Amino acid sequence: MYVAALVGNITLLHVIRTDPTLHEPMYLFLAMLATTDLVLSTSTQPKMLAIFWFHDHEIEYHACLIQLFFIHAFSSAESGLLMAMALDRYVAVCFPLHHSSILTPAVVGKLGAGVMMRGLLWVSPFCFMVSRMPFCPSRIIPQSYCEHMAVLKLVCADTRLNRAYGLFVAFSVVGFDIIVISVSYGMILRTVLQLPSSEARLKAFGTCASHICVILAFYIPALFTFLTHRFGHHVPRVVHIMFAILYLLVPPMLNPIIYGVRTKQIRDRVIQGCCGKKTLSQSIGLQPPQSPPLIWEYKC
Repeated sequence: MYVAALVGNITLLHVIRTDPTLHEPMYLFLAMLATTDLVLSTSTQPKMLAIFWFHDHEIEYHACLIQLFFIHAFSSAESGLLMAMALDRYVAVCFPLHHSSILTPAVVGKLGAGVMMRGLLWVSPFCFMVSRMPFCPSRIIPQSYCEHMAVLKLVCADTRLNRAYGLFVAFSVVGFDIIVISVSYGMILRTVLQLPSSEARLKAFGTCASHICVILAFYIPALFTFLTHRFGHHVPRVVHIMFAILYLLVPPMLNPIIYGVRTKQIRDRVIQGCCGKKTLSQSIGLQPPQSPPLIWEYKC
């Protein structure tokens, strides 16, 4: 799964970078999502493999805090990017003639930078607050990576402030993003159902299908893990640990596969790059017919 995540996301980044026709808002957001997935995978999965293969169960204290920071900061960034991509689909479906003028490259860059800064600013206090807390003698985390609630359970002090801040971050980041995504797709659904042609409705739904799959793959295990930490005291530990692992394993692997299969432009570029597939005119050396030059005449 780690190899699939690396190969898939690097391929996606390479295809988008090298093809000027893919320098559009949807694909730029997709490139940001692939970068986020690469960071999430690399910050957690090599250590998971070391635990399972070499029984390397120890992690240095500061390395644990760094891993905690990367997991939560880039999970927040991924949630924000999914929200931005929902807004992109909303503009593309509901205002198709103004899409390029509303979501310019500058606006896309500002949205990406804002999402990243939100993750960095909101998550940084986690590490600062945890680093100042006293830990109990037993320092065993019952899963394969360091995340905020798992580390907080090892603290021998009052953690109500930390838990309250964690809830604030969860609702202000994930809650806000889910509301924006829901409203965007509600508006998209209303617009699509008003289209007169069933073929047009299917085409509009097809442009959103891959994004909906990615949203479900990210939010379902993430919300289950978050709610189980706080309210699921009767959930079997093995179920909780499996969902906590899948939350960081599955989305980085699935995202490039879903977009590679569902998005025709990316699929065609990957097939062309792997198989050297060319069009008939390229194969026999034909050039498309040139239109005659336009001649402008001035009259006084």
